[in-house]
Amino acid sequence: MRRFLLSVLLAIPFLCISQESIKPGSSMIVRISEIEVYPEYLKEYMVFAHNVGATSVEQEPGVICIYPMQQKKDDYQIRILEIYASQEAYQSHIKSVHFQKYKQGTLHMVKSLELVDMNQMAPETLSMIFKKAKQ
Repeated sequence: MRRFLLSVLLAIPFLCISQESIKPGSSMIVRISEIEVYPEYLKEYMVFAHNVGATSVEQEPGVICIYPMQQKKDDYQIRILEIYASQEAYQSHIKSVHFQKYKQGTLHMVKSLELVDMNQMAPETLSMIFKKAKQ
């Protein structure tokens, strides 16, 4: 699990905002969404997941990262690393039009969903990850 989290953190830049927007030690929310998708909807779900992540990071200042990933050993297992600047940013995100389109559009595609809230172990390193990823 530790190796998994490390590999996720090192790969974050795909759908994350710039390091200037990160305030280590603030009231950020860090979560991993664990999703299992029905096989017949996998391709369609992946489009929804990519679109909501890209749109959220691009349009919502409080969304630091929405980074969807697919397990190599089981294609139907999706994990999404989510980082929000605050509880307010998260609440605003789940009320957004693009999130509601994702949520309502994928309800029938999702076999299971678990939202796993995480504690940051080294919040001061988050901005370094983004800086390093730009090199």
